[in-house]
Amino acid sequence: MENGLRVIHAEEITDAIARLCIDACHDLPADVEARIRESYEKERSLLGREILGQILTNAELARTEMIPICQDTGFTAVIVELGQDVRIVGGNLYDAINEGVRRGYREGLLRMSILDHPLRRKNTGDNTPAAIHVEIVPGDRVKLMVMPKGGGCENMSALRILKPSEGEAGVKKFVTETVANAGPNACPPLVVGVGLGGTFDLCAYLAKKALFRPLGQHSPDPDNARLERELLELCNQTGLGPAGMGGDTTALFVHVESYPCHITALPVAVNIQCHAARHKEMVL
Repeated sequence: MENGLRVIHAEEITDAIARLCIDACHDLPADVEARIRESYEKERSLLGREILGQILTNAELARTEMIPICQDTGFTAVIVELGQDVRIVGGNLYDAINEGVRRGYREGLLRMSILDHPLRRKNTGDNTPAAIHVEIVPGDRVKLMVMPKGGGCENMSALRILKPSEGEAGVKKFVTETVANAGPNACPPLVVGVGLGGTFDLCAYLAKKALFRPLGQHSPDPDNARLERELLELCNQTGLGPAGMGGDTTALFVHVESYPCHITALPVAVNIQCHAARHKEMVL
């Protein structure tokens, strides 16, 4: 403790991020794997069952052989819940996170996918910088959440500012159309993160944050929870199915995060995640 603040060294954050990057790329979360296995048992399409079976086999091989679940090891998205009673010493938080990504991707032999500029398109060579979001929370802990976000599913995500008059029906239409338009490109079955409200930028973040929630954990808001159930049913009614080859299992789950919004707008963002819904977390 220092002046009532808990001291955490930047190197601790770097070490944790490096470990999380490697583990996330190798080890499919148990909640995701369980949901895929449950979908395998229920899937009526023979081809769909075969594809889900291959996904499960791939996840097991990745875990036991310590190799990436997918060759696309993603743009590293990091959410930090930073306790207000924490002081970080020995370096900058953002630098510590990026050094952890750099180290994790190098030591884990993970693909480097980040370009220095959208138009110049030169690879940075170390998968940095990460996409970092920091939330200040009560307490003296630091929670680090890491998600390697693949390009195929990210590219099929979308945001729209609906007219308030479009209401819930408009939200459902936009979400299901976004999922259907993704086709096989997003590597279904999907996890669908939906952001409602806020401003343009905040709405997109809400959709991303929704993907970090444990799979199957409904929103504590009853309207959001109801919407999650109804959207999941609508997504699966598209018949897109595993790998976009048809079937019952288009989406594994839909998570909704919401925030107050302006009276003139109804912002909706859809952040799509592929079946390799990789994320890990650690509390320091």
